[in-house]
Amino acid sequence: MRLTWPDCLNVRDLGGLPTSDGRQIGAGALIRSDNLSRLTAAGVQAVRRASVSRIIDVRTPSECEGDPSPFATEPLYRNMPLYDADDPYDPAQSIDQQYVAMLDLHPELFAAAVGAIADAPPGGVVVHCHAGKDRAGTVVALALSLAGVPTEAVAADYAVLDDRMRDHLDEQLLLINDPTERSQVAESFTARPETMLAALKHLEDRYGGVEPYLRHGGLSDNQVDALRARLIERRT
Repeated sequence: MRLTWPDCLNVRDLGGLPTSDGRQIGAGALIRSDNLSRLTAAGVQAVRRASVSRIIDVRTPSECEGDPSPFATEPLYRNMPLYDADDPYDPAQSIDQQYVAMLDLHPELFAAAVGAIADAPPGGVVVHCHAGKDRAGTVVALALSLAGVPTEAVAADYAVLDDRMRDHLDEQLLLINDPTERSQVAESFTARPETMLAALKHLEDRYGGVEPYLRHGGLSDNQVDALRARLIERRT
């Protein structure tokens, strides 16, 4: 469900997504967002009204320094980047290949980010990067999968981009003159269900699934249980 947090462009409450046992993700439990540095004063107040208890910013330290979060000095804020500055990067790779490489390179960082959702105080958790698509989308997909949301539903939700974000990305492409660079950047701007399906299939094939992958990265039994308890709506 789309949320209105002025002037963020891509904010979604994951509440209502079904789990395989007939339950659903609770409203307000997990929110995926683009860069919170876009927030106006009204947007900051909207976040506070949402009863958010933790904000997990998975951007790099240099991104955070250039566009600081309005919550950066508060106890609820965590900066948890998913890769290191010296990690290998091949811009010629497809976005599917980039996701797989990112997941394989740092399972401990992805496990830590999912663990930070599980360990948060009572309240909602926001996970965001710059566009709210790739890094935040992957962490959210792992958390939803661990909570029992079927793979197809996880991939479909990953692919949802607010029209305002699509317009913003299209504007960025118009600024690139080199055709090769424009093509590579356009690929990085895509949000196809097949991309997340490929990443989750890779985790299944190589690690045995999302849960074994996250445990390989250091996620504990208590964190697995805590994540499911906080995300899945209780039966009445």
